[in-house]
Amino acid sequence: MKRVMAAVGGLVLSLGLLVTPSAALAADASYRTLSTANHPDWMRPLPDGTSLAALSIPGTHETLSIHGGSWTQTQEDFGDSAATLTAQLNAGVRMIDIRTRVNSGNTFTIHHGATYQNANFDDVLDKLGAFLAAHPGESVVMRLKQECTGELGSCTDVSGQSAFQDIFDAYVARRPGLFWTPSVTRSAGAAMPTLGQIRGRVVLAVLNGSRGGVIERYGLALFAGWHDGSSTYVQDEYNVPNVGAIATKRDQVRRFLDATSAASPALMYVNFASGASVFAQPQQVAGGAWGVQGVDPFLLAYLNQGPEVHTPVVRTGALMLDFPGGGLIDKILSYN
Repeated sequence: MKRVMAAVGGLVLSLGLLVTPSAALAADASYRTLSTANHPDWMRPLPDGTSLAALSIPGTHETLSIHGGSWTQTQEDFGDSAATLTAQLNAGVRMIDIRTRVNSGNTFTIHHGATYQNANFDDVLDKLGAFLAAHPGESVVMRLKQECTGELGSCTDVSGQSAFQDIFDAYVARRPGLFWTPSVTRSAGAAMPTLGQIRGRVVLAVLNGSRGGVIERYGLALFAGWHDGSSTYVQDEYNVPNVGAIATKRDQVRRFLDATSAASPALMYVNFASGASVFAQPQQVAGGAWGVQGVDPFLLAYLNQGPEVHTPVVRTGALMLDFPGGGLIDKILSYN
């Protein structure tokens, strides 16, 4: 995504207000309290015939972005080498957003823009394999994106390496049984699976190129149109121009949530609650700032409202969150 995440020294002007990194709200049930949720086996009791699309899934945007400062960090820091991923999985997160740079030796390293996140793709696969071995009733959905564009504020892939998809195929081949095979077949998109088909496996939702396009036919066929920004089954309006525009982002998330709830449970929807710009940090969009309610507390409040306020939500789809709180994760999972 083409966010401007370069570090900005000192204070920045937004809506006539001086905004500093301390402007985000304090931690609460919706925000920056991931470790208060504990759901390592929430899929296990669900029937094998349950469609993946029918689930309400807590997810994280830029899952391993824990370094780089207030304009880059999107998740609480539970450790390098993908230890943060393990913390998220134990809390109940089941959809992850992994961004990689092509590095020497035909390897992937984890980046958010120009910032290396002190983790490599092998770390991600190690943590996923260990978690699924310990919790074989679970499955994890992965969105994988080639992060580097070579532009200012982004990274640049190391030259002379294999194509992104060829490197990915080599990782898959070295980890037999970790991925659900139909989702990592480049020649044909996979049909929407049931839980019984994917327990103990990682499901690749989509393989995105550096400018948002879909690479070949990996992933789920439903997401063949997943490009940069929003599409039929994905809401990712990531540009939040300033703190005041958080209200617009909240409404985008709410409307897509309502559409998801009303749609056929055979269709999977992915709703990014994240957003940022030079004038609105990820933590501010998630947690709020200067009296503007953030997306995370809004979501928890909206999901807690009864039928006297609005049509009740019956499922959330996959909600991709920055700095999620334990109470928000608990609430999303309560719909399963």
